Parts: sequence; structure tokens; C-alpha cells
Amino acid sequence: GISAFYHDSAAALEIDGEVVAAAQEERFSRKKHDDGFPIRAVAYCLQEAGIGLGDLDSIVYYDKPLLTFDRLLETYLAFAPKGFKSFLSAMPVWVHEKLNLPSQMDKALGGEYPGEFKFCVHHLSHAASAFYPSPFKSAAILTIDGVGEWSTTTMGVGRGNKIELNKEIRFPQSLGLLYSAFTYYLGFRVNSGEYKVMGLAPYGEPRFYDKIVENLIDIKEDGSFWLDMRYFDYCHGLRMTSEAFHELFEGEPRTAEGKLTRRDMDIAASLQKVTNEIMIRLARTARKETGEENLCMAGGVALNCVANGLILKEKIFKNIFIQPAAGDAGGALGAALFGYHHLLEGPRDPGPKDSMKGALLGPKFGKEDILKDLAASGVKWRELEPESFYDQVCDWLEQGKVIGVLNGRMEFGPRALGSRSIIGDARNREMQSKMNLKIKFRESFRPFAPAVLASDVQDWFELDCESPYMLLVAPVKEEHRLPVPEGTDALEGIAKLKVIRSKVP
Repeated sequence: GISAFYHDSAAALEIDGEVVAAAQEERFSRKKHDDGFPIRAVAYCLQEAGIGLGDLDSIVYYDKPLLTFDRLLETYLAFAPKGFKSFLSAMPVWVHEKLNLPSQMDKALGGEYPGEFKFCVHHLSHAASAFYPSPFKSAAILTIDGVGEWSTTTMGVGRGNKIELNKEIRFPQSLGLLYSAFTYYLGFRVNSGEYKVMGLAPYGEPRFYDKIVENLIDIKEDGSFWLDMRYFDYCHGLRMTSEAFHELFEGEPRTAEGKLTRRDMDIAASLQKVTNEIMIRLARTARKETGEENLCMAGGVALNCVANGLILKEKIFKNIFIQPAAGDAGGALGAALFGYHHLLEGPRDPGPKDSMKGALLGPKFGKEDILKDLAASGVKWRELEPESFYDQVCDWLEQGKVIGVLNGRMEFGPRALGSRSIIGDARNREMQSKMNLKIKFRESFRPFAPAVLASDVQDWFELDCESPYMLLVAPVKEEHRLPVPEGTDALEGIAKLKVIRSKVP
């Protein structure tokens, strides 16, 4: 089966339950969050498998567009006449494209696929992407995102080759959209800037937590919640937050170019505290309801590695597996696996480790490809002998240089995991700011992940499991922390970034 879809478009291919290839269209088109049909990604997946469209048993789409259209119409009608402008901008795309997906896909694939197109419910795609590649024979499943067709959060269980989702929270109640609303308010781009809010949170204090839980959201003991929609505009408007939201937080949304203030950091910290609380409660409920000792997670909110780290720390479950492409890109992979295991009744025999192959599912480049590109680019280059390669790279790192790594197959998902990565010496006090400002051209506060040998993890971090996919935040061990210098308490916001708190700045 092969799965392809539009939003942040991606394609994934499995053969007899084995994940063969997966990639996002943006990696080929060089257009960030490319939402066109993933024709290049599909071509790559087929090429990697050495097959054609005619060899496929099925093509599965990660979503059910008719159900999503039903939600849109019902929401617009419920809020009418508000949202008429938004309605007018959305409908042409739906009428011409998304309601005619089979013919659209057939046209994009040149009519070469002889079978029928199948559709998988959005959150079932997420659930399948997490459970089927996991190393667990059975597990509780949590999927949390902005919105699928109607669902925003689902809870269920996977056993063998079957998945059953038996609880859900429905639109407009959404933790993902709450996070996106604050992302919008803090001046970052919705659907791509949420991780910036998570990165900003450590520099603030959660002094707006009470304001959020007393006004915006009612959190129940089981992790379910209810949003007061007076404060949000995403149901019917072209914005995420309403004037009531702006009045509550005493200011209009920050502009993208605006200076980040202590207040912005405190709002981010408060939102993160709310997110942590909801996710921990949901995890506890999933444990209690299913009786399972393993947990699988997917959906965009499952990329919140701070909350994930806390679920792990609370020891609610014995083991946790989070799909490395937890956002909608992973839905392509989940839909393909759902097609094989669920629709075609394909067997499943999990091994001791997950079957994601390190998330290294994208294209690789041979020496000839690289030499050809170097010649065409006109850059200066030299080739190192294999026996001196690592010594030279280590020398450069010690000199404070930054290294770009292209190694083997490309990662699938939003995290750079060593195959398409930028690396620097973690002991260098200036490295984090240098890499952000001079190389990534992004905000100075943005974090980088430390890389450490799996055998040495417990020497450095309070973590008793491997974390190969950059999806868990864990504290540095006490013996590596340094005493906090006097006067640090008086520092605010980004100034805290310069305070050295451990042997690894």
C-alpha cells in the first residue's frame, strides 16, 4: 500500500507491513510546508521500492474529506452570519479539489494506478502510525492534535494487528488549537511555530496559568477539557483569537517582527504548564481505562517533548513509543500501515525495537551524485581519507566550527537526527546562539538537542531509556549541574540564556 496526502504533503510506502520509504514533498520542492499533491514524494517511494503504481494493492488517503466538509458546513451554519468571509474563501477549494479527491489523485498520478482509492479516518491514521511500528504487541494509544475530521483527541488500544479508538474529544474543543491560538497571539506562524512557543516557555514564569484555567479552559480530572469559545475566533474567523482574548491578556497579538518581552515568555510558560497537566491526566486515564503498560502517541501535540518527558518521569506507563513524524506527515505512514494490517488483515509481529528504521526513510545520495553537485555548484571542496575523517571533524568541532552533516538516508519527520543535521560542540558557551543567529537565521532562544551515546545516557541525564527521535526532554543529572551564580534570580527572559547551569551549557 502507499499513502499520500495534501496538508504538509507527504507519501509513505509499506510492503507486507514493512515500512520501505517515507518523505515530505517539501524536501523535494524546497517549499516549506508544501501542500500540493506529493507527486515527487510518491515517485521517490516507488523508486526506492523498485515498483510502479500498477504493482500496488491499495492507495490509502490519511483523512475522510467528506466528514471534514461536514464539520466545516455545520460550524459555519452554527456561527452564521459570522464567518461568511472565511466561508467564501474556503468553499472553492473544497468544491473543486477536496470533494473530488479520487479524480484529483488519479489525475496527479497520470491515471496509472488501476485500483480504487481508500480513505482512513484522520486520528486512526495517527493511531496506526504510532502503534503498528511500535515494539509492543499491545498498547494504549493517545492521539492529540488540532483537528481531524471532528476529533481533536482520541484514546484507544492496539492489540495484534487491530486498533480500536473508543474515546474522543471533538471540535471545537482542542488542545492543539488552544496551543495554536497562543502561537498566533505570540506572533508566530500557526501550524509551524508551535515548537517556538515550547522553546520560549523555559525563559518565563507561569504567572498567567490561573488566568488561563479560570477563563479559557476547564480541565477535568480525566484530562478532558472544555474551551470557552468566546475567546477564540478559529471556528468562523480568519484569526485564532478574539477581542475578548486580547482584552483578557491586555494587548493585541504580537507582530512577527515585534520584540519578545518577559510577558510573552510568561504566557508561553503558562500555556506549557496547562499542556503538561492535560497530557499527564490523559495518560493516567489511558492507563486506567486500558490496563495496558505500554503507551503509543501521535498527533502534532505528541511532538511536545517537554510534556512527553513528564509523562515518562511520572512512570504512568512502563514503556512509551512516540511516532517520530507525529504530525500530519506521519498520517501518510499510518494510513499505509492501516491499509495493510487492518483492511487487508496483514499479520503483525513486532520485534524488540520499533520498525521505523531510525526514521531514516528518505532518499540517500551516492558519491557520484555528491561530486556532480559539487562540480555544478562551483564551491571549493576537498575529500578526506576515511581513516582521517572523524579525527578531522572532531578537530573542527573543538575549534568551534559548525559542521553540516549529510549521511545516508534522510530523516522522516520534523527532527534532524544526524543524517541531515547541523552539529557543534555542546561544551562551547557561544555555540547555541552562534548556530541560531549566524547559520539558522532564527531566534536566539531556540534550543538544540544534545547528542550522546546510548550507553552514556544515564551518566548525563535522568533518563532510563533510549531517546533516538528527539521526543523526550530529561533533566541533566545533579552531579553535572553547576551552582547558579548570585544575581541570576534578577535576570529576565533571554538574559537567562547566558547563565551556565551545567558542564554542558
